[in-house]
Amino acid sequence: MTTPAAPVPPAAPLNPAVPAPRPTNGLAIATLVLGICGFAILPVILGHIALRQIRERGDAGAGLAITGLVLGYLAVAGWIIVGIIAAVAIAGGIASGVR
Repeated sequence: MTTPAAPVPPAAPLNPAVPAPRPTNGLAIATLVLGICGFAILPVILGHIALRQIRERGDAGAGLAITGLVLGYLAVAGWIIVGIIAAVAIAGGIASGVR
C-alpha cells in the first residue's frame, strides 16, 4: 500500500516586502545646487525650510540640505569680508585724499 504524501508547504514569495525608498526633498537638492553656485542668502533660507520639511515628512536629503546650508553661510561670510575690505579701502582713499 502507498502512504499519502505530506502536504507541500506554500512557496516563499520571490520578492519579500521591501519598503519603498524615501523620496529626496526637492528643496534640499535646490539648496545644495545654489550653495555650489555661490549664492548666499537663498541656500540659507531654503536649507532651513528643507530641514524642517525633512523632519516633518520623513524625507531623505538631510545631508544635502546641511551641505547647502554650510556653503550658503560660507558665501555670506565671504560677502561680509568683501564688504569690510571695500569699506576700509574706500575710507582709506577718502582719508588720504585720493580721487
